[in-house]
Amino acid sequence: VQLQAFGGGLVQAGGSLRLSCAASGRTFSSYDMGWFRQAPGKEREFVAAISMSGGSTQYADSVKGRFTISRDNARNTVYLQMNSLKPEDTAVYYCAAVRGSYYYTKPKLTHEYDYWGQGTQVTVSS
Repeated sequence: VQLQAFGGGLVQAGGSLRLSCAASGRTFSSYDMGWFRQAPGKEREFVAAISMSGGSTQYADSVKGRFTISRDNARNTVYLQMNSLKPEDTAVYYCAAVRGSYYYTKPKLTHEYDYWGQGTQVTVSS
């Protein structure tokens, strides 16, 4: 599966952005999806994930209550709605995919994902 993330940009603190990640192929609904981010000089970190059905989601503590992950399997797209943005949310955001299984394994680590998009820059000014 090929992934393309877009929707990043420059926003003031307290503002909102919605990231999208479009996937190629006809088996998108068979993949668990995740969003990660990487700030300059830091390691890539988990942000949010969603099961292939969309029925289960999980979030990093730093974004819980502010970010919402969702997916539209008919459109082969996963979204990350980001509200109440803070300067510390500034990073390149990446979407990732791994083939799902009967039991949602709640993948949060980079090595648990097999496919990655190219990243989209999010900059939050104070």
